[in-house]
Amino acid sequence: MADPTQPIIIKKVKKAAHAHHGGAWKIAYADFVTAMMAFFLLMWLISMTTQEQKEGLAEYFAPAALSPSTSGSGGVLMGTALDKAGNKPSAPRDAARGTSGQDAKARPTSSGGASDREVSRPAAGTQVNYSAIASLRQAIQNMPEIADLSRNIVIEQTKEGVNVSLVDDNGRSMFPEGSVKPYERTRLVLEAIAPTLRRLPNQLSVSGHTAAARPGSVQAVDSWGLTAGRALAVREILSGAGLPNDRFTSVVGRADTEPLFLDNPYIPPNRRVTITLLNAEPPLPPGAFP
Repeated sequence: MADPTQPIIIKKVKKAAHAHHGGAWKIAYADFVTAMMAFFLLMWLISMTTQEQKEGLAEYFAPAALSPSTSGSGGVLMGTALDKAGNKPSAPRDAARGTSGQDAKARPTSSGGASDREVSRPAAGTQVNYSAIASLRQAIQNMPEIADLSRNIVIEQTKEGVNVSLVDDNGRSMFPEGSVKPYERTRLVLEAIAPTLRRLPNQLSVSGHTAAARPGSVQAVDSWGLTAGRALAVREILSGAGLPNDRFTSVVGRADTEPLFLDNPYIPPNRRVTITLLNAEPPLPPGAFP
């Protein structure tokens, strides 16, 4: 017989809830969405930039601090050593200034630092030119009233600097035929880019050009006087918009001697006035000699 004083023990079994799975999947999903947003933003930026801007970005991030050398191997630089000649530009920089690496090596130098200056100056000038092109295009885009003239404004980099050409194209002329007085739309374009030109450090050169006369035709006006007069008219508009006179190095008329299309010098796009932002060398460091 059981002892009535013995305590009765009742064991209750509680069912444990399932363990929480955590929020790791949420973090992974957020990272995925962020990566996709960054990818599409990058694609959009690439589609909106011009070829000159892409080249400028490539030049900015191009490594130029190391030059290939056979000295050393297995070290921190993995067989690449710092050359005594200094920084060497990459291939795109040589192509941008129209020279090759062999040409740079062939240049005579008066001292050990001269080669450094000859290498760094074109690279710095290229960056300045890319910035100038971007600034000029932005100035034109900020004026919707001249948006229909985009085909008549050609901005490009050349060996001399940056050319801003007002070109007869798309059935629209920038000057009346045979006249040195520009249309009002031409004046608007020049006044739109004048503030940007005033901020840039480059010296300016203005040249007028015309198309060649077709065989058998007779020109009504002298092409030399016509192109010179148009170049002078452009300089006067820019000067009136705030550019100092000492910023201009030359104002010339080229007649039909420098056609834009060598294979067809008779077409209207050869008629143009070109404003050239001349390359400017950066100042030399103290104690350096050219």
